[in-house]
Amino acid sequence: MMNRTRRLAALALIVAPALAAAPAVAAAAPAAAKCNVEVDSAGKYHVWGEGFPADTTVTYSGSTKGSVPIDTTGRFDLGGLSGGKYVVKTADGKTTVTCTAIHH
Repeated sequence: MMNRTRRLAALALIVAPALAAAPAVAAAAPAAAKCNVEVDSAGKYHVWGEGFPADTTVTYSGSTKGSVPIDTTGRFDLGGLSGGKYVVKTADGKTTVTCTAIHH
């Protein structure tokens, strides 16, 4: 008859490899950054984006240039712009997004 210590050691040899092979719980990946352009009722352009690093800044360029802060949810919103083609870049240069025109 095996004593308790030997039984536990044998069980550990069986269970440990199974635990090591189990998939790790991964953190949720951030959403892919995207940017959209819409025309408002006054004929001005509205540019908005989501999926950017939270609490950072992006620069935008097109008919108008500037920068805008990203909120805690990874979004930004600009209105009253001229021209409908814009490119948005993160401050670190790791993400560049060409804004897509949305037609209603």
